[in-house]
Amino acid sequence: MTIAVLSVGATAWLAVETTTRAIQEERGQVLSDDTDILRQLSGFAATHADWSGVQPSVRALSRTMGRRIALTTETGHTIADSAAVGTALPARASATVDPLTTDTYTEPGAQLAGIDPRAVGPYLLTAAERTRVKTIAEKRLVCMRRYRSDGSLQQLPSGRTVVVAPDGGPASVPLECADGVLNTPTRTEQKALDELNVLAKRCFDLDPKKGRDATPVGIGGELIAGVDTPAGDRARGLGVSQQTQTCVDSARRAQLDPYVAPRARLYLGNLGGQPAGFDLSPTNKAKIIGVTALVLAVTIAMTTVVAIRLVRPLRALTAAAQQPPHRHARVAVTTKDETGYLAAAFNDLTARREHLEAQRKAMVSDIAHELRTPLTNIRGWLEVTRDGLVEPDPDLIAALHDEALLLQHIIDDLRDLAAADAGTLKLHREPVCADDLVAQAVSAHSTRAETLGIRLHAHADSGLWLDADPVRMRQVLGNLISNALRHTPTGGTVTVTARDSGDLAVLTVEDTGSGIAPEDLPHVFERFWRAEKSRSRHTGGSGLGLSIVRQFVEAHGGTVTADSEPGKGAVLTIRLPCARCEVFAVSGE
Repeated sequence: MTIAVLSVGATAWLAVETTTRAIQEERGQVLSDDTDILRQLSGFAATHADWSGVQPSVRALSRTMGRRIALTTETGHTIADSAAVGTALPARASATVDPLTTDTYTEPGAQLAGIDPRAVGPYLLTAAERTRVKTIAEKRLVCMRRYRSDGSLQQLPSGRTVVVAPDGGPASVPLECADGVLNTPTRTEQKALDELNVLAKRCFDLDPKKGRDATPVGIGGELIAGVDTPAGDRARGLGVSQQTQTCVDSARRAQLDPYVAPRARLYLGNLGGQPAGFDLSPTNKAKIIGVTALVLAVTIAMTTVVAIRLVRPLRALTAAAQQPPHRHARVAVTTKDETGYLAAAFNDLTARREHLEAQRKAMVSDIAHELRTPLTNIRGWLEVTRDGLVEPDPDLIAALHDEALLLQHIIDDLRDLAAADAGTLKLHREPVCADDLVAQAVSAHSTRAETLGIRLHAHADSGLWLDADPVRMRQVLGNLISNALRHTPTGGTVTVTARDSGDLAVLTVEDTGSGIAPEDLPHVFERFWRAEKSRSRHTGGSGLGLSIVRQFVEAHGGTVTADSEPGKGAVLTIRLPCARCEVFAVSGE
């Protein structure tokens, strides 16, 4: 409804604005036309010694602009008027036409203080001089382009042709082209300049202070009326004082005064002399009411359509969110706006929840399977022993003990993972020498490696220290070495290295086993995951070792990654923040 009210208000305002020309005038719609009228009449005054012959121009402007135009002298005598004789003038004059004090040419649409550049007077070049100066300007432009300095030709009101930059500003003239010929005054200009210097000297003689920094007026200083830019701007560019500039401006006005029309007052009004007003006729009322009703109907219809399009997907999202959790409902993404982004985010969240639910079910199933097997073995042996079918000899006791140790190992792994997930895993950090850490881990698995016929090597950079929990880090390396030995055939090699890499200590366990398939690499650190589902816990492990490695490494502020090519073995890399041995040496370690 707010949109509808605003639309109706805007439509009514627009209808009123377009009803009559009077409302347009009150809103300033004819300001540019009035400025153009002043500009054209100022141009007439700048190029004529009097106002004779201005009547046809006034009537033509009046017909073109749709305005009443009247010119009077400062004493009130009518010079020209587009209205009928005897029509009263408007109450106030709109502007004063005086090309010697107001510039409406340099910047269209503005009234600047200064002399109108169209008032050239004695500086107006003859036809021959115009042709000669234009030829010189064309030669300079050709020279500039030869030296990769572009520009264009522009003819000034005096008839002189100058070279300007592409943006209309002063052109950058290469030194090879600056011969000074283009700026040399013509005979007409030199004569006018001499006259101007005489007039300026009279001003300096009246007040000697004004002439202390006076600059001779000429082409070299580019202080020629109508040659390039207004003299006032060029003089200020030369750094002359305000007093000197005043003398130059006064001399130019005195020089140009005989060549321009006298000051006049400009009156602007409505054609026929009718005052501005607004009459809301029945026809206009009907138009406004009809347009208002149409806009209101269209606005309500569009608002309804937009509202339905906005609400429909939100209702679908609400319905999907209210579905039972086990259904994992999704919604269709039909748009690419904010609602579509929300629907896509909802679907992603549902997919992640479904994936987590599947992982949870799989983990519960895997845990049950891992615990069921040793428990079944223990129960079976105990039952046959109770029934007297088997004697409780040392071998049976050892087998039952191994099964109990396996149960304890699985439970300990699950406890460590639960503590890491809950953020309660405690680390007892201390300075650990990487060389000793690698040596201990390799020594603990050397017997098993010899039994399997696998070469187990170790290498560590000297002086590499870690700020870590030594027990947890030995468990990390032990899990990686155990996993590598499990997947390396007889005669293979497992290499454990530790090296310094700037601010990081890089520990790697590399084997020459069967490797990991590319599609399996993203899953190697998941719990209870095995590349071959057929592997038992005796050949494939519990499936928790690499998950524990990732949790422990991340708890130390590090990262662990796996790289492999099928048939060429695998490389598991741990990156941890390292501490230099010099640091611990200073502290007495």
